[in-house]
Amino acid sequence: MTHRTRAAALALAACAAASPSARAVDRPDVVLADFEGTTYASWVAAGTAFGDGPARGALPGQMPVNGFAGKGLVNSYHGGDRSTGTLTSPPFTIDRKYVSFLIGGGGFAGKTCVDLVVDEQAVRTATGPNTVPGGSEALGPAAWDVTELAGKTARLRVVDAATGGWGHVTLDQVVFTDAKPPAAAVLREKPSVVVTSAARWLNLPVKNGAKPRQVTVSVGGRVVRSFTIEAADGDPDWWAAVDVSAWAKQPLTVQVDRLPDDSQFLANVDAGDARKGRRNLYREPLRPQFHFSPARGWLNDPNGLSFYNGEYHLFFQFNPYGTKWGNMHWGHAVSTDLLHWRELGVALYPDALGMMYSGSAVVDWANTSGLGSPGKPPLVLAYTADGADVQCLASSTDGRAFAKFAANPVVPKITGGNRDPKVFWHEPTKRWVMALYVGERPPMPKAAKAETVHTVRFLTSPDMKAWTESGRIEGYYECPDLFPLAVDGDATDVRWVLTAANSDYQVGTFDGKTFAPQTPILKGHRGKGFYAAQTFSDLPAAAPGTAPAATAPAATAPAAAAGPGRRVMVGWFQTPSPGMPFNQSMTVPLDVRLLATADGPRLSYLPASELAALRAGTTSAGPLDLKPGDANPLAAAAGELLDVRAEFEPGDAAEVAFDVRGVPVVYDAKRQELSVNGHRAPAPLRDGRVRLVVLADRNSFEVFAADGLTYVPMPVIPKPENRSVSIAAKGGTAKVRSLEVHALNSIWPAAAE
Repeated sequence: MTHRTRAAALALAACAAASPSARAVDRPDVVLADFEGTTYASWVAAGTAFGDGPARGALPGQMPVNGFAGKGLVNSYHGGDRSTGTLTSPPFTIDRKYVSFLIGGGGFAGKTCVDLVVDEQAVRTATGPNTVPGGSEALGPAAWDVTELAGKTARLRVVDAATGGWGHVTLDQVVFTDAKPPAAAVLREKPSVVVTSAARWLNLPVKNGAKPRQVTVSVGGRVVRSFTIEAADGDPDWWAAVDVSAWAKQPLTVQVDRLPDDSQFLANVDAGDARKGRRNLYREPLRPQFHFSPARGWLNDPNGLSFYNGEYHLFFQFNPYGTKWGNMHWGHAVSTDLLHWRELGVALYPDALGMMYSGSAVVDWANTSGLGSPGKPPLVLAYTADGADVQCLASSTDGRAFAKFAANPVVPKITGGNRDPKVFWHEPTKRWVMALYVGERPPMPKAAKAETVHTVRFLTSPDMKAWTESGRIEGYYECPDLFPLAVDGDATDVRWVLTAANSDYQVGTFDGKTFAPQTPILKGHRGKGFYAAQTFSDLPAAAPGTAPAATAPAATAPAAAAGPGRRVMVGWFQTPSPGMPFNQSMTVPLDVRLLATADGPRLSYLPASELAALRAGTTSAGPLDLKPGDANPLAAAAGELLDVRAEFEPGDAAEVAFDVRGVPVVYDAKRQELSVNGHRAPAPLRDGRVRLVVLADRNSFEVFAADGLTYVPMPVIPKPENRSVSIAAKGGTAKVRSLEVHALNSIWPAAAE
């Protein structure tokens, strides 16, 4: 490649434009900029992100940067990811067929990008490859076909308008050329394909780790779906599906913001009545077998946990088009037993107010909202629309089709960070209550940095449509939940529990407007990978279909037992499934209770009793005295999916050590601590005993001790071939009261539906 200075390049470009007789094959490449100098010369920098001149590789705090040419490059990491700015070239005339360059950094359209600007409009744009933690600072080749823009005056504008992770862009070696770059580097702008079919699904090919592309699906010129996808340019890793049954037999235009010239993505778009790639569904090597996970795509926070029309409803944060966070929809699954889940598809799609963030669901038994119909109380979803930071409603009278409230939002933007509405009925005050996370930034002197104050605000409403603020409390970040529990089941001693996304909690009282804590903020779970847990609303007081008085307007609710009744929780279980077409899972349903302790009432977690229905076979041992060197009393036990239950008195043993599928679970008697795969947690004796539960799935363990006061969730992938279980005493004799190892069945169907 011929290298020239920037001034010579511009002169050559102008000269070539004035000499139309020059043959394209004779025109040499022109380097617009190689950024080898100490300044940007006639390029204009604004803001702070680009500094005073080209960087010489990585900047302070940045990962190693490679893939650039020579010694210098544009790097907007000056001051870190929080800095912003633009860098604009002098004008030039487009007189070659292609513009090629090297680009890296963030992959956020319009925020970390380089634009080709003509008549003040960006006619071409490119971004780096990175949008999620991890990734690489390597620059890679990119190019635009600009044949149709010949003779136009243009500028290059490098943009850094992002302030979060990967909020920067790198650029080098901008070249005008007539030689077509490799097809994979040339980006086609807005390519599309038209599909006409009566089929239900558009199947889209996905390549995990590919550069995200913006896809729109249009009907009659109207965009009906818009999302990003890691588009497979060649053979896909898996297939994402878009439900297009609402537009059967109508032409659908599938358009991508840009694709490499040799991409087969659009050619491989497939319309059909079945979802592609369902072979071996739910039997993939790392598919959790008794924890819920989506058939395909990414899952995070549980949303809208509720019991309605005889079914448990599990909504969840969902990316149907990738195995990373993004494109937040509400997925939806139902169960009749809290174990076997049937995924129904998307309940809430992003709209003009933004992506669908977390929230809750309640049955409006008295139809106070007016969203139901005679004899059909509505299931009402309360959710955050993230683009506007507002709270909205949707409803259904059949538990399947959900309509968004026409007058959304019902709670306008309070601050730039408010989300995750938890709504429930408060019978004593006959009002709906919303617990809402609100991030506040107090006024500060201009030069000072205002730290966000994490709060939960409480709002009340007679109908879920008009809300009034009634109180607030500090110290809680994201996904609040607020619910009553009876201490040790005593209906005369009912307290309220306020939880945050990380499971921190306080016990106190709630009068329908404000929460008054009686404890300091306490730790909930003691493990890893547990977040954003929520509890079910409207659980049956007796048989399925019975509405409990504790959560429903008394005028329509059947009589229920005194007290707040059962409380079942599910958390987002951050269990990676590398290489799979799905990612993340939910914990097992957890029975949560308040237990009296010497320090006051404390929250406990135990697996829901329904889990026993999955047992396929049991190996038992005990009672016995277990001494160092004894044979393993569980030598006959084996299985992939396990529920291990033990009750023992440590006696003079220093440790009682279990090994479950190669994962050590050890009780330290002196410290009264539990260690799970090397992670330690306090686990006090209860009545001088340890009651232990270990649940082992393909990519996770959940361990419970101290009657549930110690809960240790743990993402871990045991070796598939290791299915053994053992127990041993170390340093003394332990008295084992009971030992049971239950092999468990899968919750998934034997074959894909």
